[in-house]
Amino acid sequence: MANHEEEFLTKIEGRKAVVAVVGLGYVGLPLALSFAEVGFQVLGLDVDEAKVKKIGRRESYIGHISEGRLRETANLFSASTDFHLASQADAIIVCVPTPLTREREPDLTYVEGTLAALLDHLRPGQLLSLESTTYPGTTEEVLRPPIESRGLTVGKDFFLVYSPEREDPANPDFQTQTIPKVLGGSTESSARVGMALYGQVVGRMVQVSSTRAAELTKLLENIYRAVNIGLVNELKVVATRMGLDIHEIINAAATKPFGFTPFYPGPGIGGHCIPIDPFYLTWKARGYGVHTRFIELAGEINAGMPRYVVDKISFALNERRLPLKGSRVLLLGVAYKKNVDDMRESPSLEVLRLLVEAGSQVDYSDPHVPLMPRTRKGDFGLRSVTLTPESLGSYDAVVLLTDHRAFDKPFIHAHAKLVIDTRGAFPDSPTVVKA
Repeated sequence: MANHEEEFLTKIEGRKAVVAVVGLGYVGLPLALSFAEVGFQVLGLDVDEAKVKKIGRRESYIGHISEGRLRETANLFSASTDFHLASQADAIIVCVPTPLTREREPDLTYVEGTLAALLDHLRPGQLLSLESTTYPGTTEEVLRPPIESRGLTVGKDFFLVYSPEREDPANPDFQTQTIPKVLGGSTESSARVGMALYGQVVGRMVQVSSTRAAELTKLLENIYRAVNIGLVNELKVVATRMGLDIHEIINAAATKPFGFTPFYPGPGIGGHCIPIDPFYLTWKARGYGVHTRFIELAGEINAGMPRYVVDKISFALNERRLPLKGSRVLLLGVAYKKNVDDMRESPSLEVLRLLVEAGSQVDYSDPHVPLMPRTRKGDFGLRSVTLTPESLGSYDAVVLLTDHRAFDKPFIHAHAKLVIDTRGAFPDSPTVVKA
């Protein structure tokens, strides 16, 4: 066993290792808190000064992260925008975004920028772990060469692993500590060190043969969801044409105790993973001469759902002799999933954009998003509308896009003139149109 490996494992076992988490968003913040909660000294690094200041004041900027957790870890968890401090860390975990370019190709700007900011502060005996979703080969092709160009030999005096995040924000059944964690190392010693580190906070570790295998594992998980959601979204269109309720069909099929996993349709897909991750694999696969037609077809179906919803709104209004242009429409929910404040890639924003483009007067109500920030879909300058009998009754159509628990469905049903239901949450009624 190499000396650096022995020293690192000793620090981990004694909870003496300093852990730096780079990127304090929906993935990085709960991970940093998890390490601090078991006794590690944790340093959070982020370029966003507002986040750093809020952590210093023990204020949460993520809805499902309680300020109590921040206060309880005050002695062990601090944050800074100064990347020079990375030299003090024994383990550096990178949790930064990996979006797509306008051409729907991988955009590793944040990963590469983070590595550039860290390079001068890396030293022998450290571990670097990448958690950002990416294509197979990123760890070995993008991270390892610059690290070794600094005279650090991976597997001997420096350790490098890939361990993808598996956060499910606001899911009460799963937290960082209870979700099994996949890890692949650049070398055997890197894997041993990485497994030992994460094993301090995660109940079950799953080691795979390489960083590339771990990278593809993460993509498979999200492609599986994207493809199955695309399937039920397509079947929703078919079932609607047949006069059938797709939710009834799915729930009936879900009674089969084997060979079937239920997925549910909606106005599209959103979040930082499912709309983006499949295209990381399609791009990489092209380099191997493979065209991933199945994955791309699912992407096309899911991307087309906001337009389908707007068409259903238009048809429902037309049935009531109202044009889409000039009609008042209230959207319920702009977060990408229920019970969170995360708007990244939310299909609600595309529905909003299409309605505005068509000339509708659009507002929204979302208890988790009181003020809509500027997004890449546009700066709509909207604030969440409070739901009252008067406000609901003032709209020509109320559209359920995100099925937040806070929405009182019977109350909405009782006071809205017309409900467009994209989530199967409302009963059959003359004033409800399934979309």
